[in-house]
Amino acid sequence: MQMHPMSARAEAQADDLGFGFSAMACECEVRIAGLGRRQAEPLAREAIAEVQRIESKFSRYRDASVVSRINAAAGSGQPVEVDVETADLLDFAAQLHAGSGGLFDITSGMLRQAWDFKAGRQPADGQLAQLLPRVGWQRLRWQRRGPGQVGRIELPMAGMELDFGGFGKEYAADRAATLLQSRGVRHGMVNLGGDIRLVGPRPDGRPWVLGVQHPRHERALIARIDLADGALATSGDYERFFEQDGVRYCHILDPRDGRPVSHWQSVSVVAPACLAAGALTTIAMLLQRDALPFLQSQNVGYLAVDAQGGIHRHEIWQRGESASVRP
Repeated sequence: MQMHPMSARAEAQADDLGFGFSAMACECEVRIAGLGRRQAEPLAREAIAEVQRIESKFSRYRDASVVSRINAAAGSGQPVEVDVETADLLDFAAQLHAGSGGLFDITSGMLRQAWDFKAGRQPADGQLAQLLPRVGWQRLRWQRRGPGQVGRIELPMAGMELDFGGFGKEYAADRAATLLQSRGVRHGMVNLGGDIRLVGPRPDGRPWVLGVQHPRHERALIARIDLADGALATSGDYERFFEQDGVRYCHILDPRDGRPVSHWQSVSVVAPACLAAGALTTIAMLLQRDALPFLQSQNVGYLAVDAQGGIHRHEIWQRGESASVRP
């Protein structure tokens, strides 16, 4: 599996302790400030273990994961019972599907079968037409009595799949950050491939300075964002892609036709939680030309780079702290 670099990083300070690791096919880091290494290291290891737990439980690449178990039962006529944590994420997926007009669809990951981004190969004639009938949250059967309850899910057609890749990383970042907070950490962050959840400001009260990767220049920044709390997430057309005849084909696929989006190079969102920020960036990429009115309606800060390299941004203020974006 290809390892993806971070799309955003915090500028390091002398009192920061960083603990790097790999998870979910990307470079990751837990950073803690204001504590000595003897205190910080076991806390960081707990947070890393939480990320690894979530990857093991929900990755489609793990044969023993909940998602793999659900996918293996597709077309069998047998629903799969899931625990409360999984049920909460499935409810969230249902909300995202409804709120995006069907564009955010966790059954659409199987469209990747038609695209080979590593080899630079487009779908064969008729391949998308064969796959699209197996895509659609509305086709599956999801039952749950209410919050705090287990649930039952059934994929009625053989070949249907669920893929939590659209929010798994962001969920893990939030959970790891919440764990750090519960252990008394007040200054730190969890960075999973550039999707960042902060744990308070820097020890002196100043915001963290987060650099956002330029979507066309891997070693350059397109902006710096000052953020004291909350989360930052980014989606872009540069994570997995190939170019043919001057056209870029990226891994973010429209579930309606199975084709890559093309209107935005990248979208970054600042929100209170990484799960929300990440979902909004993906929906914005899928909405294409309608993304900005949608983001403005969500009352979040954003930085969007269009296909021509034009920058569109909106700043927000939360809890008295500025979330400012600057070149």
